[in-house]
Amino acid sequence: MFFCDFPIIRGEKELPLYLLHMGQHHCQNHIIRNGGYPCNQILYCTKGSGTLITNGEKIPIPACTAIFMPADCPHEYYPNEDIWDIHWVVPAGFAHEDILRHFGLTEAKVFALKEMNALEHIFRKMHEALRSDSVYGNYRASGYLYDFLMEFYRLISVKGTSASPNPALIRAVDYIDFNYTRHISMDQLCAASGVTKQHLCMLFRTAFGLRPTEHITKRRIQAAKELLAGTGKSTEEIALETGFCTSSYFCKMFRRYEGITPSEFRKN
Repeated sequence: MFFCDFPIIRGEKELPLYLLHMGQHHCQNHIIRNGGYPCNQILYCTKGSGTLITNGEKIPIPACTAIFMPADCPHEYYPNEDIWDIHWVVPAGFAHEDILRHFGLTEAKVFALKEMNALEHIFRKMHEALRSDSVYGNYRASGYLYDFLMEFYRLISVKGTSASPNPALIRAVDYIDFNYTRHISMDQLCAASGVTKQHLCMLFRTAFGLRPTEHITKRRIQAAKELLAGTGKSTEEIALETGFCTSSYFCKMFRRYEGITPSEFRKN
């Protein structure tokens, strides 16, 4: 199977994120780009195997492997067998580089993926949107592109390229979600998750870039924002309902994480 979608770019170029083009090749040709490709690309292999050469390194690309190739990075790739099914997506828009940078995608990288069903599903939805609607199809495809990037990030973000978060991390997050209105100690969190304090801190750092205590605070602030926006309850009432010991401490933490006071948030 081969297709290459080059949508006619019109008003969507004003969007922060849109799809420039995408495609699939059942047996990818030998590609040599001494000057690189002018746009950032995400590629992934579903069947067969090939080889990528970049930065003087020869890297095998078997099935369930993804590549991020930044713009203008010299590279070469070729199949190692009769079948090498390669999919590619090229994002654009004034925000796309910030999104990629947030994901740590600033240089050529290769990722082993545990599963790609959701990624493939979104890829197909983008392709179908472009083929079924010649007028607004790329607007729909650009919406799916955001889902595609979020799913790609999910697949590559957990240490060890696991597609699923660590079970101990899930237990800890669930415990916080059910108990954030009360005092939560690290001992309680470790008992709920079944790991040591050091290991739990590592899991939170890897997944969220936060300490467990910071995640608890952010969960409480999330609940407080819902109450500020949806009820007329006072700051003191909201502080108590969301697990903060005093209204002054609640206001201090809210300003630290949100950059404004609870009252300012409610007005906005």
